[in-house]
Amino acid sequence: MNSKHDRMPPLALESLDALQRAAADALIAGPRKAVKGPFIALLRSPQLLAPLQAAGEYLRFGSALPRRVSEFATLVVARHWSQQFEWQVHVPLARQAGTGADTLEGLRQGLRPATMSAEEAFVHDFVVELTTRRGVADATYAEAIQRFGERGVVDLVGLIGYFTLMSMVLNVAGTPAGDTPDVASLPPPAS
Repeated sequence: MNSKHDRMPPLALESLDALQRAAADALIAGPRKAVKGPFIALLRSPQLLAPLQAAGEYLRFGSALPRRVSEFATLVVARHWSQQFEWQVHVPLARQAGTGADTLEGLRQGLRPATMSAEEAFVHDFVVELTTRRGVADATYAEAIQRFGERGVVDLVGLIGYFTLMSMVLNVAGTPAGDTPDVASLPPPAS
């Protein structure tokens, strides 16, 4: 899905208008420390970028979900969208949070990994169910509430939606993935 070229390359700092400069400064001052990934393209619409980066900051750094859950869910979304940038960024974070190499490789290949923990399997299936059926069954919802509580369920749905949007932005912009050592790229989607 990714373009072979960067349709929306980084903007020169001197070319930014006041709203773009304020949005860029907020990103640089926050936990991301730079304008990178989807925010390069989103900088073209700074009034959209500002609330999205705030939502993303909450979902990544402050949500009710355990880090292992949020990183794994992010990777399931990245795999669904064949999004190389998000894959490259979040694989090391998922490793640090405890997701195993065999699970990551199975997911990279587009499989339902047999090596997932029970929690990872639930998260995988929740993401797949929501993205393919546009909702979840009552039993899935009940288990999600049991595992994560109402706040956690809302945060999980928000995370899935957020990284779906970021994946779409990155895919349309043709943002390059970067080169993360020891992270294999996603194979092209099956036709």
